[in-house]
Amino acid sequence: MDGYKLRIMDSLLEKALQAKGAVLIEGPKWCGKTTSAKEIAASKILLARTNVKNNFKSLLEIDTDAALSGDTPILIDEWQTVPKLWNAIRYTIDHRRKMGQFILTGSAVPDKDTENERKYSGTGCFACLTMRPMTLFESGESNGKVSLGNLFTTPDKILEKNELRLQDIAFLICRGGWPMAVGLPNVAALKQAFDYYDAVTKEEITKVDGVKRASERVQRLMRAYARHQGTQASIATLKEDLKNNDTGTLDDDTISSYLNALRKIFVVEDMPAWNPNLRSKTAIRTADTRYFVDPSIATAALGLGPADLMSDLKTMGFFFEAMCVRDLRVFAEALNGKVYHYRDKSGLECDAVVHLRNGQYGLIEVKLGGETLINEGVETLTSLTNQIDTERMKSPAFKMILTATGEHAYRRPEDGIYIVPIGCLKQ
Repeated sequence: MDGYKLRIMDSLLEKALQAKGAVLIEGPKWCGKTTSAKEIAASKILLARTNVKNNFKSLLEIDTDAALSGDTPILIDEWQTVPKLWNAIRYTIDHRRKMGQFILTGSAVPDKDTENERKYSGTGCFACLTMRPMTLFESGESNGKVSLGNLFTTPDKILEKNELRLQDIAFLICRGGWPMAVGLPNVAALKQAFDYYDAVTKEEITKVDGVKRASERVQRLMRAYARHQGTQASIATLKEDLKNNDTGTLDDDTISSYLNALRKIFVVEDMPAWNPNLRSKTAIRTADTRYFVDPSIATAALGLGPADLMSDLKTMGFFFEAMCVRDLRVFAEALNGKVYHYRDKSGLECDAVVHLRNGQYGLIEVKLGGETLINEGVETLTSLTNQIDTERMKSPAFKMILTATGEHAYRRPEDGIYIVPIGCLKQ
């Protein structure tokens, strides 16, 4: 494992292989899926290579057992490029009746027929995991002194030192969590996100389903999406943004089809709404919140660098929130949980709700830092907590303000709210 950095996914993959015959790892290109899988796999079939894929498809049709032979677990990369593979693996697992036989990795949702097979077959055979770009803890920038999991036990005291400055956060937003960028000199590290953006808009957006899409139109839409990241912007809102900020616009159907293509290659990952039991009859907004899978995609789409963020802290706050959402999603899934967003018709909004499978949940506001913004976050968390009907659901296990700056992570004695810089957090 020389030169390989352990990821949170590695532990999840090992556990899944003990419980299922095959594990599917999905996520964006360049996030490290194949690298993590290779560390555990005993043999591999790399279908991204055209000659390997063609030979494998022919062998699969002639002799399935021979095609799927090898030391287990067998890694099959870009599995979705061979439509008949899903059922072949399912039949093989049923025949062998052993766990940990296959690891499938893919950077795109498969075609419609294969996706239907996934939905309606293979129950009990497959585990599905989502891999995202690296968190600050995985890339070594967070010291990991505060565990999100431990906050669910509501510790009375925490006091840990934060070492990241606001300038560091600005750089990390623009660099993103791409493994190949970690450890590179700053200029080279920042270039990786721009290269990813170019690859998506010029190549990957067409590869996903064979539909040719003009890269310039995709770029315009991604710029509009970046300007509305962290909001519940509708198709109509995105369309109006395109009209006001770019030289051309797109119709509703085109915007929807482009967004669906970006979802299929895991470039965008919207956040579902949280629907708690409330004392009042306040209507809860149910629209998803729009996010890229990594904040660096948004800064690359808009052509922004760390200095641009430092000169516009309001804009930086939106991109910082996107980075926190990325990390919280990774941490929450390691804890058997998911991340949601809350907003009601009165405008009360909570940036992130981490909800575990056992019913516990934590409320999180994201702020750059400073007394004024932290006090705003405290007011929001207190208002939402007061609305929750604790006779019909649990009280929040914790309330936290996740910050970019601050010398320490600590618990406020007056209300028990945790103030935690992102440079201290881990799963």
